[in-house]
Amino acid sequence: MMHFSLKDYRTVCLLLAVLAMGVLFARPAEEQERPVYNLTFIVDITRSMNAADFTQDGRPVSRLEFVKRTLRDLLVKLPCQSKVGLGLFTERRSTLLFEPIEVCGSYAEIDAAIAQIDWRMAWAADSNIAQGLMNTLDMLQNRDGSVIFITDGHEAPPPNPRYRPAFSDLKGKVKGMIVGAGGLTAVPIPKFDSRGEPAGYYTAGDVPHRSSFGESNLDPSQIEGYNARNAPFGSAKVTGSEHLSALHETYLEELALAAGLRYVRLSDAEALAEAVQRPEFALTKKVAVDVRRQPALFALLMTVIVYWPFGLRRSKNALLSIRRKVVGYAARTL
Repeated sequence: MMHFSLKDYRTVCLLLAVLAMGVLFARPAEEQERPVYNLTFIVDITRSMNAADFTQDGRPVSRLEFVKRTLRDLLVKLPCQSKVGLGLFTERRSTLLFEPIEVCGSYAEIDAAIAQIDWRMAWAADSNIAQGLMNTLDMLQNRDGSVIFITDGHEAPPPNPRYRPAFSDLKGKVKGMIVGAGGLTAVPIPKFDSRGEPAGYYTAGDVPHRSSFGESNLDPSQIEGYNARNAPFGSAKVTGSEHLSALHETYLEELALAAGLRYVRLSDAEALAEAVQRPEFALTKKVAVDVRRQPALFALLMTVIVYWPFGLRRSKNALLSIRRKVVGYAARTL
């Protein structure tokens, strides 16, 4: 039996270990200033987001499915007391599903909401991302937090550049970023029937390849069959590749610059977590921080010190026993 004496270092170590365990249970957390985040994610649910040019678990998945999986993985990487809101974009505007709520206490609810996002929630089939981004910034300009607008940049039909909205009145009023989702190689866009069942892919004849709104941005002399009143975009049939979809990265970078936002390309949850936890998006707040690790590690160290000599002696004895057996076996066989 071990003799307890203050002169015995093992006694001192055990007392310190007990004291550390007492601190661990008496004060498991303390308030410290930490950076937290208030993020509102706006997810593009237009049909091009069904294009499958991401890979997950060795199988191709759609952009929308990959975005959903990435956002769900991101939740556990945000510090507690951070808040997350969720919204959807289609046509020319965004709508909020819910205002930002605390990520740890409401994890299950946020995770379930993200998992249920579906392209069928779209209230219109076309998309104008510049208008949708402007609508989003206008909606969130008086709120505390940052907007994360996730889209592939594909628009149907491509809008007339002459009527691209100016962001001068909103630039700098909302912090945030545009996240580009998709690959740089154009892929087919899945088509669905009236019941939402797969029905092949869109073809060149299924989609408009140019906008016919307003006045053309081209010189009339360059437009075949131009007529100022009856055919301002010309009479020639336009064909193109709008039935295929790729990440329109240059376009999204231009929009981000015009709106005073950052731009990043979506790759995985780790990279997105690093991107959204930028210093300019952080809010400093006093939060309860778990500090049990320090006294627990100290108690473990004291315990190891107490039993280390005994463990060392056992190790030496075990090695000597093995050595004797090996030498004896060799002597018998030679």
